[in-house]
Amino acid sequence: MRVILFGATGMVGQGVLRECLLDPGVETVLSLVRAPTARRHAKLREIVRQDLSDLSAMEDELSGYDACFFCLGVSSLGMAEPDYRRVTRDLTISVARTLASRNPAMTFIYVSGTGTDSSERGRSMWARVKGETENALLKLPFQAAYMFRPGFIRPMHGVVPKTKWLKLVYAVVGPLYPVLKALVPKYVTTTECVGRAMISVARRGAPHRVLESRDINAACREG
Repeated sequence: MRVILFGATGMVGQGVLRECLLDPGVETVLSLVRAPTARRHAKLREIVRQDLSDLSAMEDELSGYDACFFCLGVSSLGMAEPDYRRVTRDLTISVARTLASRNPAMTFIYVSGTGTDSSERGRSMWARVKGETENALLKLPFQAAYMFRPGFIRPMHGVVPKTKWLKLVYAVVGPLYPVLKALVPKYVTTTECVGRAMISVARRGAPHRVLESRDINAACREG
């Protein structure tokens, strides 16, 4: 399987990249990032682009891939809705349209979040925008598209949150993971499981187009 990965510098993307590089069935990973990383691997090719919203100049390099794992995202904290929509929905759909035109047999997996509003009419701005993004992706001509909606994600194997405020949150909440897993197991997962689940779903599909944490964990076990 040949994979394109967006967001490899974020917490989820770090975990997904790790699992892709470990999986013997993943032949190659093309990682598109805004800033270079120090990661080196025989299966990994990294392309640095400041502007990911327009990939027209490199469309030929995006052909021949089986799956796209889209882990790129930003927090809505402090953002106005038009700005959040531009960097969440508009960028994602622009990338997805380009990939669909070059890879009609591709499986596209998008990392959204628990609480996403598929109706697009709720009070929560981020949930509406994420819902718009999911709905638009499901209409594109991919062979298959799946929406991952994880809740609390435990970073593993040296994966660290990208932003300072997330590092602080995980420093406080992280030690409570065993309690959360015991009390609300359907709302928690790990970076390892998200990565393994993406690979499994890209290979075998899934019963539903929208996967919550418990579905992600089930796909992880099946993988």
